[in-house]
Amino acid sequence: MAKKNEENVCNEGTFSGLFRQHAKNLHDFLYYKYGEDNNPKDLVQEAFVKLWNNCKKVSPEKARSFLFTVANNAMLNELSKKKTALSYRQQQPKEHTNESPEFILEEKQYSQKLQRAIENLSEAQRTAFLLNRVEGKRHKEIAEMLGISTKGVEKRIYSALAKLKEELGDVF
Repeated sequence: MAKKNEENVCNEGTFSGLFRQHAKNLHDFLYYKYGEDNNPKDLVQEAFVKLWNNCKKVSPEKARSFLFTVANNAMLNELSKKKTALSYRQQQPKEHTNESPEFILEEKQYSQKLQRAIENLSEAQRTAFLLNRVEGKRHKEIAEMLGISTKGVEKRIYSALAKLKEELGDVF
């Protein structure tokens, strides 16, 4: 009997371990791919509920793949035919600063220009680029998350960098 609990995720300890191990990465994947407006936290919870409901059918080795597939499919169903762009939270400016007003204005304009340039990247480029540059994920980790080769991840990141350099010019 003990062996059966080890072969699937119905064991509460195994399930809790999987949640601690994969919840943040799954949330970050959904957040960077689809944006915060599409409730990535809710979809992470739904994915884990589906994992629990199918715990006898899923081995711990396959749980990560199952979670990412379920969450991604749920997001695609929720979006249906709507194309999304990643939105960023506006940071509240400090009440006081040592920078000149010109510097603050230039920084704000550059930030807006960079945001538009990132939004103009294809979904594949944007996802790989943000997971690498913002989240600090390695190419191999991103490849596993997206289900593609590491060369595919490299191509997406480098093409995103080239497009950003093209749009931002010398500033980038």
